[in-house]
Amino acid sequence: MADTPDTPPPGSPTPPGSPASSSVVRMDGPWTHRDVAANGARFHIAELGEGPLVLLLHGFPQFWWTWRHQLPALAEAGYRAVAMDLRGVGGSDRTPRGYDPANLALDVTGVIRSLGEPDATLVGHDLGGYLAWTAAVMRPKLVRRLAVVSMPHPRRWRAAMLGDPRQTAAGSYVWGFQSPLLPERRLTADDGALVGRLLREWSGPQAPEDDVVEVYRRAMCIPSTAHCSVEPYRWLIRSLARLDGFQFNRRMKRPVRVPTLHLHGSLDPVLRARSAAGSGEYVVEAPYRWRLFDGLGHFPHEEDPKGFTGELLDWLRDPGPER
Repeated sequence: MADTPDTPPPGSPTPPGSPASSSVVRMDGPWTHRDVAANGARFHIAELGEGPLVLLLHGFPQFWWTWRHQLPALAEAGYRAVAMDLRGVGGSDRTPRGYDPANLALDVTGVIRSLGEPDATLVGHDLGGYLAWTAAVMRPKLVRRLAVVSMPHPRRWRAAMLGDPRQTAAGSYVWGFQSPLLPERRLTADDGALVGRLLREWSGPQAPEDDVVEVYRRAMCIPSTAHCSVEPYRWLIRSLARLDGFQFNRRMKRPVRVPTLHLHGSLDPVLRARSAAGSGEYVVEAPYRWRLFDGLGHFPHEEDPKGFTGELLDWLRDPGPER
């Protein structure tokens, strides 16, 4: 990967505790901030509560703070709630490589081990959901349950992007990330104005408030974040015609064998509900529950945090889905 003005020199990751990131992403709250080492990098986490581990994985264009409503609710319900910043985002290391889904999924399972837990429930939104699916296939013993938000199974995503013209059009932003330099410049121009526009356009009627948008805009403008944020999507598209992409797609044929909750907004304009529906065919010998939130867009956990959290907690408390 060639160096660009928005790319750290090889071997020089941005320290997660640097002033550039800490002042923006380590917001005060009932949670505790710290860094953990996993898979050759350091990851920032916000954690709260004690009990079975629930690891929350954010999507684009966000970071751990997207789970600010769920962290206290999960902790109050008796869980150890941990929201991590994915590689290259928020307070985590910006590394020069490692943004393919297999490696990013190993980041997730590595964090579970670093937290000293035998396994975790993974709750992933958008890209975080893609990685949750992947982790459940690659390291099934470390995943107790799976909750995926606004993301089809990786094989469903691939098929929809290639075979459904409506999903291809809805995912046009992913195709737009393939050009060099320009996507990063657009994401950081005018203090991250594009981030705010995407958050509002992708939401349902309950669009985010200005102060919420401002947080995400500032986080995207931390040096190298824009570049690291689009790298996973570059891999997803460029690998469609490469051997590593075919190998990953074949690997994802392995069934998910853990209880899975699949949540989606009916008004999601980015990943159509039709594209996500049917992902249950990849969940074998374990319960699969599909829940469509009427009137919500791409960010149901932020658009309706009370309704979303209630659905998640009901499922976590249900003893039926356990293996």
